[in-house]
Amino acid sequence: MIAGSMNRLLKGLLFGASLILMLPACEQDQKTPETTVTQQPARKVPVPSFNQDSAYAWVAAQVAFGPRVPNTEAHRRCRDWLAAKLESFGARVILQDFTATAYTGRQLNCTNIIGSFNPEAQKRILLAAHWDSRFVSDQERDFDKQKLPVPGADDGASGVGVLLEIARLLGTHPIDMGVDIIFFDAEDQGEDGGTSAESWCLGAQHWARNPHVSGYRARYGILLDMVGARGARFAKEGASMSFAPQLVNKIWKLARQMGYGQYFVDATTGAVTDDHFFVSTIARIPMIDIINKPADTDTGFGPHWHTQADNMDVISKRTLKAVGQVVTAVVYRENNGTF
Repeated sequence: MIAGSMNRLLKGLLFGASLILMLPACEQDQKTPETTVTQQPARKVPVPSFNQDSAYAWVAAQVAFGPRVPNTEAHRRCRDWLAAKLESFGARVILQDFTATAYTGRQLNCTNIIGSFNPEAQKRILLAAHWDSRFVSDQERDFDKQKLPVPGADDGASGVGVLLEIARLLGTHPIDMGVDIIFFDAEDQGEDGGTSAESWCLGAQHWARNPHVSGYRARYGILLDMVGARGARFAKEGASMSFAPQLVNKIWKLARQMGYGQYFVDATTGAVTDDHFFVSTIARIPMIDIINKPADTDTGFGPHWHTQADNMDVISKRTLKAVGQVVTAVVYRENNGTF
């Protein structure tokens, strides 16, 4: 997850403010050319149970590779593993390789990993998380530890772990609707305290300008970032409320109805320049961010954020279950026409 400087976040929002009004309403169907064949109504598929143990195992497997920093062996090995997992679940996998320049001037060899279910379906939604981990632990108080890469259990691996489990469910409980799962690279390689929001979320920026399918559209997107920590608090993030307020409110209402109101709290929080910002403003697909924003920390994020403490000790199966079951319900209800 990117740094939490409110000054930078507000600058990021100003960057895209002129585009927000141009976004399509997330609840509206995409316009269909007259020549398009009308699809048959989707099969009604019951919402499957999200397996928290499985999701936890997917998180642990990523962390076991080591920090997934671009240009490292751990990054390359994890990339191949993630692609193989998505493919094993029945997704059509595309590896979108690109080179990005970090704020330090270093060239980063990066890959966005895209897994598409029902790639020919017109009705689609987008689910995403970032799979890289930060190259420095800049929130450590110990100066020597600041030079170490972040393990990234929560900040990166948790969202990917939840989406891998949803991908497994889509393979075993298929639906007719299209679902694209994207693991964005180079989200967490930006400049802490810098003046440009664009030093962050490099993979999302690249994909938003170069989608894996020409003319790609989705009804809406859901981004998962830091969704695994014990006692997580998911407030309604400010940029999400600008891009797709009705979608946010529907998901939070559904979460309360499902018994997860202690996680999905009925409160708003400051805007965050995260991957969803660039998908919304560049690709013009309204995307929201489910992100842990505690109310009582100096950074606005969990105390383990961008430190060596972001390891498996902070991960809670209950939190993974709460997020995973809610997002699973959204996907299957959208397919069934009941969301």
